Amino acid sequence: MNTTLVTDLTILVLSLLVGFEVISKVPATLHTPLMSGANAIHGIVIVGAMLVAASAHTPLGYVLAFFAATFAAVNVVGGYVVTDRMLEMFRKRPVAPASTSIATRGELS
Repeated sequence: MNTTLVTDLTILVLSLLVGFEVISKVPATLHTPLMSGANAIHGIVIVGAMLVAASAHTPLGYVLAFFAATFAAVNVVGGYVVTDRMLEMFRKRPVAPASTSIATRGELS
């Protein structure tokens, strides 16, 4: 293995450990609002994955770039889904019109 690959894998493992440590410290009540901000971060991760794919010259580099772009895209989509569900809680629900049946009009009494 060459030193560039070892360096890249070391950075990947350290970033996974730091990311897990940071996310595990966020309380559950703050996790959903932070997802909308995380969407922008994952957009940057997609750009980084594209840059890695452009500079890859080995099959392993292409595979790692593919997985990086895939996971970042899943995070972006998931973040928007969670944000949409969160905002749905604050929307007013339409009020159903009162139904007028024969019994409520007094025609069957």
